[in-house]
Amino acid sequence: MTSSDVARHTVLQSLGGLKSCPSPQPGKEDKVDDSLRCLSINGRVGFENLPDQLVNRSIQQGFCFNILCVGETGIGKSTLIDTLFNTNFNDLESSHFHPNVRLKAQTYELQESSVRLKLTIVNTVGFGDQINKEESYQPIVDYIDAQFEAYLQEELKIKRSLFNYHDSRIHACLYFISPTGHSLKTLDLLTMKSLDSKVNIIPVIAKADTISKTELQKFKLKLMSELVSNGVQIYQFPTDDESISKINSSMNGQLPFAVVGSMEEVKLGNKMVKARQYPWGIVQVENETHCDFVKLREMLICTNMEDLREQTHTRHYELYRRCKLEEMGFKDVGPENKPVSLQEAYEIKRHEFYGERQRKEEEMKQMFVQRVKEKESILKEAERELQAKFEHLKRLHQEERMKLEEKRRYLEEEINAFAKKKAASELLQNQPLNASGPSVKKDKDRKNSSFM
Repeated sequence: MTSSDVARHTVLQSLGGLKSCPSPQPGKEDKVDDSLRCLSINGRVGFENLPDQLVNRSIQQGFCFNILCVGETGIGKSTLIDTLFNTNFNDLESSHFHPNVRLKAQTYELQESSVRLKLTIVNTVGFGDQINKEESYQPIVDYIDAQFEAYLQEELKIKRSLFNYHDSRIHACLYFISPTGHSLKTLDLLTMKSLDSKVNIIPVIAKADTISKTELQKFKLKLMSELVSNGVQIYQFPTDDESISKINSSMNGQLPFAVVGSMEEVKLGNKMVKARQYPWGIVQVENETHCDFVKLREMLICTNMEDLREQTHTRHYELYRRCKLEEMGFKDVGPENKPVSLQEAYEIKRHEFYGERQRKEEEMKQMFVQRVKEKESILKEAERELQAKFEHLKRLHQEERMKLEEKRRYLEEEINAFAKKKAASELLQNQPLNASGPSVKKDKDRKNSSFM
């Protein structure tokens, strides 16, 4: 099959195929739309070339495909991507010493024959490295929602440019499972359960050469049983297209794929093959008896790439878009179950928003008035308390002042009485001294004359 045939098949698959008018079968009554008239043409018209026109336009525009790789550090995500697209992406080694999970996106331009592919690989750096792994999946969910939101905002613009818009929505999530041979980790279940409604999950068992074939088959059955019992919805390859329904049905029974990745070439006989060489032998990457790498590449890239893109847009993005618009208040039908246009929905939401704003403003005014009244009553009560305290202190001050005045008068009276007593005592002391002075002098004169 040439590249143009592949592109043609891809476009036809994206259109759902060109279906002719249903022809009535004997014994069956077909439900025919009354508004649809099936007419036969008598000659060539030319609209049979429409698929070729779409193929040519698609080849000119090119395609985009975005892959999200989720798995623990060292599980082989980068190696498998290199092997899938048969090239070395030369991704720089990222640091794993960050406290949270980081998502690293790299976009590459690939070309095979005349078909151009813009490939974006998003790697989860540090997933599972944290001691507390409860929120390891939240950055992944936020990243996927951010890409949906960016596309939705572009759609809602007045002047849109979706033709040239780089679609960064995740089309496929390769979830790498450690080949423990026992069961899924709690982190794996929580992560896949959080992502199954947002992205097409394709579980793969990494480094499948570390587990025997018997244990691998048991491990696959156990994994699928755990996914079903926990309600995790993984991507199922479509079976509605008759050309690929048989192989897709068979591959759905092979999930999860047990893969081995390697870009090293080993000489085997007269040819070089991609393989991993061990002391006990060689594991060939593209040998279906050794691993499921060829099945994964066939299902992911060759057969169902367009269906993955379509499922992302029609299922996951539409779910996000519907929930987002419903949160914003937009509805398809009005109160009487009548269709509502976008303008009518906008006007209804505008009136609701205006009424809600008026109601909140009134509530805020009433609350403000109530708080002002409460504050005024508190201030008045505090003012009364301060006034009462001031009056009490004033009375105490007056009483203390009266007491001090009384003590001052009493002290002045005592001082006056003391002064009077002091003056009287000084007077009494001066009088005897003056009276006894001459008699003492006469006695001295007598004594002196007697001695002579």
